[in-house]
Amino acid sequence: MTTAGTSRMEITGNALTGAPCWATLLTHDIAAARDFYGQVLGWEFAPSPMGEEWSTATAEGIPVASLGAVAPSLPVAVDWLAYFAVADSNEAAGRVRERGGTVAIGPVDTPSGRATLAADPTGPTFGLWEGRMVDDWQHWRLHRPWWLVLESADPFAAALFYGAVLDWEYREGEDAVGYEDDEIVLRDHGHVAARLRPRDLRNPALHPRWNLIFPVPDVAEAAHRAVALGAVRLAETTSVADEGAVLRDPDGAVFSLAPASAGH
Repeated sequence: MTTAGTSRMEITGNALTGAPCWATLLTHDIAAARDFYGQVLGWEFAPSPMGEEWSTATAEGIPVASLGAVAPSLPVAVDWLAYFAVADSNEAAGRVRERGGTVAIGPVDTPSGRATLAADPTGPTFGLWEGRMVDDWQHWRLHRPWWLVLESADPFAAALFYGAVLDWEYREGEDAVGYEDDEIVLRDHGHVAARLRPRDLRNPALHPRWNLIFPVPDVAEAAHRAVALGAVRLAETTSVADEGAVLRDPDGAVFSLAPASAGH
């Protein structure tokens, strides 16, 4: 979950609980995934403490996500997964179950913390992370390399679920949850970290899910490059900007592009 060779700090308290903190991509061909996202998003890659089957993506020196290889024979979905920081993974997993969600995997120990794979009552999957963060967490959250949009059948019910699981009700000031432009918005240090909105029924490709939104200087150019490399464009817009795009990468993982200004 962290970049090799950097110092780290432990998540130990509620100050960080509930904040989106990391993302992983499980893919059948990690070399092809590095080539694709390197060309589309300009990422560079470093070894991961998770082992040889993992890489850490960086953008302008900021850690972005982990890419992990899975064998084609394993029944594991190829997709992006976002993690939320928790102080106690056992307690958070218990809250997921108590509120009608599902814990699919974990909590399991990793070299740098404990990870849990869960799903909310309507299906979208997400991760819980208790453990060490990238160096200079405050800088990372101020220059967040992605943000999240939950396409939900019932965003208000979803907000209640995630609020209870992730202690969102205790966040205040620049870390508060509010209602903005018909969306429920989670801010982290004043910057948008996640949006919860009604699912766009006009586009069946946007089924209920947590979508990772990656900012790019030119959405049209990045989307065109992605399609040329084998991606499929699923939608002309994201939920945060008319200039955005939703795509499926060549191995089947869904991700979104948007102008950097859309994340504020």
